[in-house]
Amino acid sequence: MLIRNVRPWGEAASDIVLDGDRITEVRPHDSSMPVADGDVDGRGRLLLPSFSDVHVHLDSSRIGLPFREHTGAPGVWGMMMNDRRNWRNTDVPHAEIVAGTLEAMIARGTTRVRSYAQVDVDCKLEKFESVMAAKERFAGHADVQVMTFPQAGILREEGTLAYLEESLKQGADVMGGIDPCQLDRNPAKHLDIVFGLAEKYQVEVDIHLHEPGALGVFSTDLVIERVRALGMQGKVTMSHAYDLGAVNEATTQRLIDTFAELDISMASVAPAAPHQLPLVRLVEAGVRFGLGEDGQRDYWSPYGNCDMLDRTWQLAFTNGYRRDDLIELALAVATTGGASIMSHDVTRPTGVGDRPGVAVGDRADLLLVDGETPSSAVMDRGTDRTVLHDGRIVADGLNVIGL
Repeated sequence: MLIRNVRPWGEAASDIVLDGDRITEVRPHDSSMPVADGDVDGRGRLLLPSFSDVHVHLDSSRIGLPFREHTGAPGVWGMMMNDRRNWRNTDVPHAEIVAGTLEAMIARGTTRVRSYAQVDVDCKLEKFESVMAAKERFAGHADVQVMTFPQAGILREEGTLAYLEESLKQGADVMGGIDPCQLDRNPAKHLDIVFGLAEKYQVEVDIHLHEPGALGVFSTDLVIERVRALGMQGKVTMSHAYDLGAVNEATTQRLIDTFAELDISMASVAPAAPHQLPLVRLVEAGVRFGLGEDGQRDYWSPYGNCDMLDRTWQLAFTNGYRRDDLIELALAVATTGGASIMSHDVTRPTGVGDRPGVAVGDRADLLLVDGETPSSAVMDRGTDRTVLHDGRIVADGLNVIGL
């Protein structure tokens, strides 16, 4: 395939040659060359790596359903109980809502997804099975990792552990954990179960951490201990963890250095939180950092619209970025940053000026989008988009094709 007349990361007009699922040549655009069958007309659009949403709750989505009043109570437990009371109250089968949300994400440029799938004594494996079915349905359009996730904790309700283990037997890709101190109130036991199951089934770990300040650092240090003891470098992600920078500068630097040393990744949903570990310093230290949309118009929050370009804007905005190179860093995080968490074969951004993902040898997971520059694309969030996965067009004009 030849992609004609595109601007990789906003640079000069180029023609991109693909062979299967890889970029094999990037050359100056030749306007005199006739258009052949199978060529893609870039029309001068930007060429970027496709998006990677590495923190999304497909299982709780209400995308495609009527907007409703938000009724959630404060705190993880209150929000979760609100979800329990409401998630079945729709005429649309749950699996269709999940699949429709994933389809909308692909249509807007996301081809790599790590989704939570809630498993507990209320929903049992129903939500997990819906996410697994969507993964299978769109296997040719996106890489999807499914995380079995104890949203209600592991220890609070008898029977949860059995459902979690069954989901791992059925093919969950990642073992999730959540707030070991605040929710389960037994952090050592909670994390021993999480890491024990991950080791048993040879999957990665993702810890969903809302805990504040020193408490969050304490839980994180327990995670670090287990990464070292079990040799799980490169297999653990801290998600949210938005208050780890609240203690002091020495602790902040220690965590950045340790995450880099042990290849512990971070995933953010770009909250307006003042004490996050600083993004630029994390990236420059070599920490894999990804972005996600979290829940999408669900019973937890009315935010989220399946568009990672919107969430990239939010990441730049909440970090106070105005310079183009910093806004483009947010875009690099939203694309190859998350992809490098899902697959270490993907080159992660390593600094403010690093723009990976569209060079010879890179996987042809690509997004063509209208915009004067990458920064303007983040600001304007245009709709003239063509999406490629593994060198094949999977969406165009905000519609998925090839189903």
